[in-house]
This record gives sequence, structure tokens and C-alpha cells, in this order.
Amino acid sequence: QLQLVESGGGLVHSGGSLRLSCASSGATLNYPIGWFRQAPGKEREGISYIGATGLWKMYADSVKGRFSISRDNARKMVYLQMHRLEPEDKAVYYCAANVNQVSVPDWARAREYSTWGQGTQVTVST
Repeated sequence: QLQLVESGGGLVHSGGSLRLSCASSGATLNYPIGWFRQAPGKEREGISYIGATGLWKMYADSVKGRFSISRDNARKMVYLQMHRLEPEDKAVYYCAANVNQVSVPDWARAREYSTWGQGTQVTVST
């Protein structure tokens, strides 16, 4: 059974960078993957998506131009490179997989994903 594990979160100053990783414990991670985040008191927000082959990438307006998603299927890894972090980016970040579809047109909707990691905390100080 597929399990996802996020890592790379931490505390960073405003304007700094972090790279989050999403690792698979299963035989493959060749699925569409979404990155979500949830801040205290707020709904879970879809921020980025990458298709199974890595050719199709999507970003929420809130992170476009600052975050970059990539994947290495041979290593069963998906990455979220985050630059110019702001205090508003503080949240728990999750990766999620859709194991039933080749692509996810409604990629920012959490219910499209069946498998979730436990999350990694990102904190941005001023």
C-alpha cells in the first residue's frame, strides 16, 4: 500500500527558501501528486500539482512564481522548491497522490486525492 512521507519543513526567515520532499514507501510514485497546505483556522489549500510524467504542472496564484514542483520517478520523489517565503506561507504542507487517474483536472480539490502524507510544518518568521 502506498504511503507518503513529507520532509524538509522548518523555520525560515521571510524571504528565505526551503525544499520540501515527498517520498513514497511503495513500489512506485508514478501518480499525479498534489501539494497542499493548511494554516491554523483555514481550509486546506491546493498549491501545486504535477502529473504522473512530470510534464504537466500547476500552481495556485498564491505561490506562482515563487514555488516550483518537480519529480524524480526513479527515486520515487516529488519536490516542492519554495523561494521568497512569506509569513503567510506558514502552514502544514502535505503531499497527496491520486492513484486512480492518469491526470487530475480538478487538481486543487483535496477530495481528488486518496493517499496523503502526515505533513511537514513550515514556519516563516519576520
